[in-house]
Order: sequence, then C-alpha cells, then structure tokens
Amino acid sequence: MTRPVIRLRNSLTRSVEEFEPLDPDNVRMYVCGPTVYDRAHLGNARPVVVFDVLFRLLRHVYGADHVTYVRNFTDVDDKINAEALRRQKAGAKGTLEDLIRARTEETIAWYHADMEELGARLPTHEPRATEYIGQMIAMIAGLIAGGHAYEAEGHVLFRVRSYRDYGALSGRSVDDMISGARVEVAPFKEDPLDFVLWKPSDAELPGWDSPWGRGRPGWHIECSAMSRELLGESFDIHGGGIDLQFPHHENEIAQSHCAHPEAAFARYWLHNEMVMVDGKKMSKSLGNFFTVRDLLDRGVPGEVIRFVLLSTHYRKPIDWTGKDASARLKKLTRWSDKLREFANAVDDGAFGDKSLAGPSVNPPAAIIDALCDDLNTPLAIKVMDDLAKQGDWRGLAAALAFLGIDIFNSPAGMEIEASDEGVRYRQHHEAYVPLVKAFFDRWQSARIQKNYVEADRLKDIAARAGVTFQVTKDGPRAQMEDDFDPAKLEALE
Repeated sequence: MTRPVIRLRNSLTRSVEEFEPLDPDNVRMYVCGPTVYDRAHLGNARPVVVFDVLFRLLRHVYGADHVTYVRNFTDVDDKINAEALRRQKAGAKGTLEDLIRARTEETIAWYHADMEELGARLPTHEPRATEYIGQMIAMIAGLIAGGHAYEAEGHVLFRVRSYRDYGALSGRSVDDMISGARVEVAPFKEDPLDFVLWKPSDAELPGWDSPWGRGRPGWHIECSAMSRELLGESFDIHGGGIDLQFPHHENEIAQSHCAHPEAAFARYWLHNEMVMVDGKKMSKSLGNFFTVRDLLDRGVPGEVIRFVLLSTHYRKPIDWTGKDASARLKKLTRWSDKLREFANAVDDGAFGDKSLAGPSVNPPAAIIDALCDDLNTPLAIKVMDDLAKQGDWRGLAAALAFLGIDIFNSPAGMEIEASDEGVRYRQHHEAYVPLVKAFFDRWQSARIQKNYVEADRLKDIAARAGVTFQVTKDGPRAQMEDDFDPAKLEALE
C-alpha cells in the first residue's frame, strides 16, 4: 500500500516540503515542553494539541512502533527556585532541593492531568532537565574545546559569532540582533550576543559540580543535550511555539551544530502561532489570562478546548472567545447526541461501541489527506461537518477519535440532559441547579401574581446568564444552555 505523503511547512526553509524521515522505521520528533513552576495556560496548551495531532498522524502513516516523540520538562529555572525559597521562608519543612522537587512534582502532576483532559497522548519520553546534567556538562566541555565557548567569572558562554549561520532560523542578522531587547548585556561577555551555557549557584540555589565550579545549566543547552541523548545527533522534527523561535531555538541550532558539526540536528522545524484572548495578548494585567484548569473549572470541557484550538490552522494566531467556545460545544453536543442515537441503534443500546471508533477503525481518507496538508485541521473539521450532513456516523466517530476528541469515552460537558423540578441541565452544571432553581421560582411567583414587569426582568437577567425561561405544554421550565455562566446570574441580579 502506498504511504500517504506528509507535507509540512519548515520554518528553517520558509517553505512547505515533503516530509522524508531519516529512517522510516524510527521517525523522531522533539518538542519543547513546559517550565514547571505553575499551571499551564492556554498558550502552553496549543503546542501540546498541535504536536499531538502530528504524533497521531506520524503513527498512522509510519506505524505506532516506529515513531519516537520526546517532550521535555524544564525543572531547572529561577522561577522554580524563587517559589521554593518563598515556601521555605514561609515555614515549609525540608531543604531547598526538597522544596524544589516537591514544586516540580506538583506542577508536572497538574500538567499531566490538564493535558489528559485535552485528549493529548503521552509522548514516548518526557525527560527532566535535572536528569541530564552530566550530558549538558559534557556538551559544554566539548564546545569549549572546539573554541565555540569560553569561561568567564564562573559562567560559560557560547560564542555566537563562531557559528556563521546564526540567525538562519529566525531570519535575523547578527549585527541587527545586538540592539534587540532580548540580548542580555553583561561585563564578562566577549560579545553582547553570547549566551549562557552554565552559570554559578550560590549557597541558596540548587547546583551541580562542574569543571567551572558549582552551578547550573543555562536554558538553551538543556534541550540540545536531551534531544541528542534520546534521539541522536540528527533527527527529523523539532517543534514548539513561535515565541521560542528566537532566541531559544536559534541558540539550540548553533550549539548543537558546533558540538556535532557533521550532524544535521533537526531537519524540519515547526512553529505554532500564539493564542490571543478577545483580540489581545494574554496578560494578567489585562485580566484576560487564564490557565487550562481555570477553563475546566468553569465547566468548559477539555474536548471543547481542544476543538477550539484545532479550529484555526496552527500557523495562524488563534483568538479565544467565549462565544466561539460555546459554538464548538453546541456542535460537539449535537454530534454526540447523533452518535449516541446511532450507537444505540446498531448496538442494542450500548453507547460507546468500540466498533464505531476503536483503534482498529481507520479515519476517513479525507481526514488523513487534510492533515497531510501541513496539519490542516480546519479542513479536517470541514470534512467532519460534511460527514455529519451525510449521516456518516461511523466516519465521523472515527474522525473525532483520530483527532483526539473523545466524545465516546470522555463526554464531559456533552452529557444527556437531566431535569430537576423544571430545571433542565447538563451534568457539568449540576452544582448550579439550586441557584437557577431559586431564580426560576421567583420568575414563576411573579407570573402567578401577574407582575409581568418583574417576570420579564427576571427572564432577561436569566437569558443574559445563559438560562432560558419558558412555558411549555408540560408546564414552565428553565433550560440551562451550553453557555450558562453562573457568575453572570449572580452579578446581574
């Protein structure tokens, strides 16, 4: 059988190219993971979802046993150290190293739980930077021996001008970069562009013994050492958010090529664009910053978050809006209801029949074609729309499963509606039934007393909070819609 041709936009060449792995029996991909000092925000989630889709596609095309996916955890970082010091000063027991480990373990557990809610598979390997300090020290020593790095005041720095192709990934010239805001100036640098490979640690900070004294690695060397150890000196794909293209990925390329000049390092570079919120960059000062857990706790299902992230092509900025999330929830709910009906019809009432979307069921060819076209997930969603219109529920179920939208086995937020004394709700809104019920009773009381002005006022307040009051043939009822927002109901009163 002919293998599908995958075409990907290579950031290094700025063109869409046919993907040809170094070894079809061992396709290798590295994606920069999180720095584990706090909860993952929506921007952190986008590369997870994007490269999870690519991981699924590569496994489909080359075989599940022939793809190696590495995504790291950066657990050496000044923000982690600062949080551990804060806890220690607040009276937390244990050494600083104990508190750092506790914080990173806690954050990694959060990350795994949140990404699982988004339907992301675990990578093949999830290395932690602290587990590869020896490899980093060895790589740094090699760079010094080759004249590409130097020691200064307890630091080791990379000589950027020793790598003639520096700037090729980001399209920047070395001279233009000197005035850039992200260049750190220090008196011990030979050149303002030189970046840190190793830095000293004082008694309050974690550190490891090295030829240059007790210290810790710089950020950039971590990924180069971990990718080389787990994937080799040359591998196929390196991915991450566009915010990492410079300086992080640019620096990775420079130090890796200088450490292993005969190797290719990463051959294809993929970058996803940023996430905006209501047209603005996420910022705590603007009040539009939220984590994945914030959304989940507000009742936004993980399947919906994933669906929204896939609705825009990965190379375009995505604008998260509550309205868009609500529309995606309604679509998934509609599809879920139809799939339930179909599963009941073909399987004598057993919802979630594995024959509909199990691992042995291939997705429609049109889905694979769309994803082979530089991960064109918006086109894949259009294909699913067409499948729904055609009533091809098996095809839709297989497509959803392939894209990681598991409404069969994890139908969070798409549950069958329940009813409580005239208040209809979906299960993820169950906790707010008493609040809506009290409002509903006031509306009914106003109607009975023929106080229609008050009844209309209460009805309008409820509508703005995502609750519909109406009189049906079965009597008055309140319908908690998919975009129900309890905070609005409380605030508007």
